[in-house]
Amino acid sequence: MMKRTIFSEEHELFRAEFRRFAKTELLPHAEDWNQAGISDRSAWRAMGEGGFLGANQPEEYGGAGANFLFDVVVMEELADLRLHALQASLHADICMPYLTTFATEEQKQRWLVPAIAGECLLAIAMTEPSTGSDLASVATKAIRDGDHYVVNGSKTFISCGQNADLVIVVCKTDPDSSPPHDGMSLLLVEAGTPGFTKGRNLKKLGLKGQDTSEMSFSDCRVPVENLLGQEGRGFKMLMEKLQQERLCIGVSSMASCRRSLLDTLDYVKERTVFGKPIGGFQNTQFKLAELATEIEIGQAFVDKLLVAHVAGDDLVSEVSMAKWWSSELQKKVASECLQLFGGYGFMDEYPISRDYADAAVQTIYAGSNEIMKVIIAKRLGLG
Repeated sequence: MMKRTIFSEEHELFRAEFRRFAKTELLPHAEDWNQAGISDRSAWRAMGEGGFLGANQPEEYGGAGANFLFDVVVMEELADLRLHALQASLHADICMPYLTTFATEEQKQRWLVPAIAGECLLAIAMTEPSTGSDLASVATKAIRDGDHYVVNGSKTFISCGQNADLVIVVCKTDPDSSPPHDGMSLLLVEAGTPGFTKGRNLKKLGLKGQDTSEMSFSDCRVPVENLLGQEGRGFKMLMEKLQQERLCIGVSSMASCRRSLLDTLDYVKERTVFGKPIGGFQNTQFKLAELATEIEIGQAFVDKLLVAHVAGDDLVSEVSMAKWWSSELQKKVASECLQLFGGYGFMDEYPISRDYADAAVQTIYAGSNEIMKVIIAKRLGLG
């Protein structure tokens, strides 16, 4: 594999430290989490104590004040070890930046500090039963009543929904606004707030260890001081942060592609049929040569975007390209590699079977790949 140049020696030392921690403290529990459909709170606290949830966060709130590439290291290592139950990127790189950028000082002290410590787990509630990628059409309402907002509505497919202590809820504070997205706001709703109910921990095709929930709000009274940022600015805030979210998908997809390929290379060198290793057949060689090439191409593109993202560049089109391309590649790699395992690939005891199931959602969440192509097309002046 080609040497990557975006990481410094400090990044690689951090990688080695985190990998030791993950293999010792997290990996032994992975199967239990997959069976239970949820990770342990103690693991999150250990992540926080180790400084692995706030490397990119300001030092005054308990972070390390380091660049985003340190968080990328955590994402890559968790994906490589198939520790998908710990949704560290959701917590630290998707939800946490909303607090860092838009929260008041009081909100940061109340929630960001414990979030970095792994004591307050975060989720963001965008998707609704009848509204997916069309965020401007969310139906959840938060109507001002004195010093509270009264929230009514429902959400679904919310990652970390069971474990979450604080949920960033996308809602309409002005349901009659035209255009509709001008009426959107973000509210910080704490678990246990009367009227806020966490529904089922949803059973899924893949990512078994991630808790994914339904949520409902019935006359849920949320203090006005829990408004994140300004009222009516929710849509713009979401658009500002979705760049990093989609880049996170690219990072994890490429790491998962590489893990699937390396495991398959090991397998085809050892497994024999008709008197020789599977890797000795031209079909196997060509297939894996093609996948290895595409992985190198995808990694080069994602790495280029990571450098530009850290520099603060506007990459809406490019991260949309990376999200759809890398996630489609992940599905392709998992499928092609599983085929080379033959019947064993269909067995749970071989991790490639989980790679196949886990890859399915990558093209769906964080904006479906069809939406990514719509965004790209608009940026090309086509709509």
